[in-house]
Amino acid sequence: MKEMRADILVVGGGLGGVAAALGACRAGKSVILTEEFDWIGGQLTSQAVPSDEHSWVEQFGITRSYRKLRSGIRQYYRDHYPLTEGARAWDDLNPGAGWVSRICAEPRVSLAVIEAMLMPYRGAGRLTVLQPYLPVAADVEGDTVRAVTLRQRDTGRQVTVTADYILDATELGDLLQMTGADYVKGFEAQSDTGEPSAPPVAQPDNVQAVSICFAVDHVDGDQTIDKPENYDYWRRYQPEFWGGPLLGFTAPHPRTLEFTTRSFTPNVEDDPLAVDADQRKGGGDENLWIFRRIAARRNFRPDFYASDICLVNWPMIDYMDGSIIDVSEAEKARHLKAAADLSYSVFYWLQTEAPRLDGGQGYRGLRLRGDITGTEHGLAMAPYIRESRRIKPVTRIVEQDLSYAVRGAKGAMHYRDSVGIGMYRIDLHPSTGGDNYIDVPSCPFEIPLGALLPQRMKNLIPAGKNIGTTHITNGCYRLHPVEWNVGEVAGMLAAYCLEKGLSPHQVQEEDGPLHDFQRALGREGIEIRWPDVAAY
Repeated sequence: MKEMRADILVVGGGLGGVAAALGACRAGKSVILTEEFDWIGGQLTSQAVPSDEHSWVEQFGITRSYRKLRSGIRQYYRDHYPLTEGARAWDDLNPGAGWVSRICAEPRVSLAVIEAMLMPYRGAGRLTVLQPYLPVAADVEGDTVRAVTLRQRDTGRQVTVTADYILDATELGDLLQMTGADYVKGFEAQSDTGEPSAPPVAQPDNVQAVSICFAVDHVDGDQTIDKPENYDYWRRYQPEFWGGPLLGFTAPHPRTLEFTTRSFTPNVEDDPLAVDADQRKGGGDENLWIFRRIAARRNFRPDFYASDICLVNWPMIDYMDGSIIDVSEAEKARHLKAAADLSYSVFYWLQTEAPRLDGGQGYRGLRLRGDITGTEHGLAMAPYIRESRRIKPVTRIVEQDLSYAVRGAKGAMHYRDSVGIGMYRIDLHPSTGGDNYIDVPSCPFEIPLGALLPQRMKNLIPAGKNIGTTHITNGCYRLHPVEWNVGEVAGMLAAYCLEKGLSPHQVQEEDGPLHDFQRALGREGIEIRWPDVAAY
């Protein structure tokens, strides 16, 4: 078995893991970053989900390095794509002109920019990326993680990595279970958290649905795939709160729960420059084609794209038949295969049975674009994970800390140890326990350092969706820029502790080190307080 060593090991190469590696490498530390899929970048790349961001993202409210990522994506299009004159002159270029985000782009472009951001540190020998590797065991002594063993996904070859600090940036908080760290999952009980939206009794196996996304375009000819194996099962599938079959355009509205029928029109003749992706003005998902469109053909030279490219991450692909957390590998594989079957079934339904505005059925010109998602099977490379295991933290973030209904004009809780900021509505998708959407308006919030600290473990730091939120507050702390902020701070915290000879808990507890660390965050462009946003 091969052995390796670094100052800091980051397990998981999603947005949190990438940001953690950047933060630690900038501070001069040696880093090993691991990722189980062929692409790093997680939500934005292998999971193929356009960025979910708050309404002020173009002005403030994200870290400097996340802004560099966004700017880099736009510049990549300007440098390499035949944009129209209008699109090229658009300062806040939205290549896909999707309504879900101010910057909807193809996953490969995001991947190229992320790789470029890491490249200097790889060239300098400061960063080593192990890919595709996944963790299989941990060596723990007391409350300290000494090493993690990883397995190469395809060959089975194993490597053991020792490091002073271990950062868990996996999508499901795998190291929490592997190291024996104290963690929770699913719904906490209202008697525990006091949250207005929590159930009376804890429901640990009730987690948000996973989704396996896919990209489509619409071209001439019959592109119909073979009927999926379990199509008839999914064609009959109808959650009691749904308002119709899952394979249909009618579903609960995430905010009001009223039954809403959406439209779907491939290659609508809209003006991409007129798209205003401001979530304050509505969800923008009335027409599913343009909701998460990642390439708007009219942003490019005529005839360069045969069609728009649309990313399918819609209500109907949410898999609610079981959790993939703390189950056997066989059970996890079964659920992920079923989630893929659901996505194929949705696509086949769109091709063959979806009602058209002209009274016909199906869009046989729809084509799976596995080349866009980097796969031969046509779906996204990785499942879209909304909810992870979560540490039992020093500071737990609960609904009443940021709910607008509770906090009102006071705004979200002000934390003495804030290490970042974020904003999004508490947006919970249907769950494996049969719950409908939960939507709670929230205030612009802060990220307390105590939420990144396990109560007991000394050198294990969460760097993604596994921080000390609850099932409820995970609904707004799980989004792209917040995950990046959390990861970046985790990487910088580990580096700071190595530099100063302090523990993470000392940094959080003692005013001197805390304020010094917060100043270090500020120098790297990490905002820890919100400005007065009333005027924006």
